[in-house]
Amino acid sequence: MPIIADRLSRIKPSPTLAVTAKAKELKAAGKDVIGLGAGEPDFDTPESIKEAAWEAMKAGDTKYTPVDGTPGLKKAICAKFKRDNGLDYTPDMITVGTGGKQVLYNALMATLNPGDEVIIPAPYWVSYPDMTLLAEGTPVIVPCSMKNGFKLRPEDLEKAITPKTKWVILNSPSNPTGAAYTKDELKALTDVLLRYEHVWLMVDDMYEKIVYDGFEFFTPAQVEPKLFGRTLTVNGVSKAYAMTGWRIGYAGGPKDLIKAICKIQSQSTSNPSSISQAAAVEALNGDQSFLEERNDVFRKRRDLVVAMLNEADGLECPVPEGAFYVYPSCQGCVGRRTPGGKIIETDEDFVTYLLEDAGVACVHGEAFGLSPYFRISYATSTEALEDACRRIQKACAALK
Repeated sequence: MPIIADRLSRIKPSPTLAVTAKAKELKAAGKDVIGLGAGEPDFDTPESIKEAAWEAMKAGDTKYTPVDGTPGLKKAICAKFKRDNGLDYTPDMITVGTGGKQVLYNALMATLNPGDEVIIPAPYWVSYPDMTLLAEGTPVIVPCSMKNGFKLRPEDLEKAITPKTKWVILNSPSNPTGAAYTKDELKALTDVLLRYEHVWLMVDDMYEKIVYDGFEFFTPAQVEPKLFGRTLTVNGVSKAYAMTGWRIGYAGGPKDLIKAICKIQSQSTSNPSSISQAAAVEALNGDQSFLEERNDVFRKRRDLVVAMLNEADGLECPVPEGAFYVYPSCQGCVGRRTPGGKIIETDEDFVTYLLEDAGVACVHGEAFGLSPYFRISYATSTEALEDACRRIQKACAALK
């Protein structure tokens, strides 16, 4: 009898983590590879945040904490939601997990019954469908084309809703496209949801602080207060504060939902690291001025990558509003032949060609639910990005 549970046959390992691991493996073997697969800022965690962690350790703050967050961190999260989003949460409406991924996973595990449907706009972050499947739910994928800015349209949302719909997941700015919804675009979506009282909204705002060109960020419960009671607003410190390894995510939502999420966490990981929580308090309460400076660097990198990719034969790259990804189309390369004689039939073939022939590691669009595209993370040095884009241009020009 096999030891592995049947549920694991429903899912696959994270493709983004697999690409990053493959790039590291090739580098370790002496290959010249530029890794553009990881969604991780190359900036260091600010010194004030590291100092707060050190002070917590010196003070002996190294014990178990309450399962879903310390009082100090929950207070800081409530203040952040009020300050940045105009949302009024109390500490018993806040949950803290080991990264935003755990918060999302806990929420789905705590709420989905077999057959419940989760509407997921594509392109999507790779984990949404698989987490839904692990929780015995049914992902309902709604393609969002490049001509519509990779954004969910209200008419497409309404068509996807059924009596079995439990959640809609909305991610803005988006991983993998960087697309971000305006206030008016969110209002059009929330107007639809007001008509379907059985549908809840799970909002992934992880890239909230990373926006460009004067874009003004809004979150759905802020745009439509009538949805506040059935919205889980998820965020974290990983991206904006360059704290990916600290593993702190959080969410605000109705008390009963937060209790259920805490119940799941109490029987899995228990509390997040006490040291990381202390650091997160400083991240949310402390000086925020460095964010503008870092965003300016990201914006310049975005502009460089978009311009260079649009000069590559067969590629089309739109300009994203936020995050640190671009999601170019490689449709113009499909059907062409590599110097080695292989026909490019899919976006996975294309990124394999880039890795093997150009030494550039990207993630294929199929992993995010929309082909033929690929994702590039520009959260790396300008020099590496210039080199990588020149290699991509050369590789595209070599296709016949």
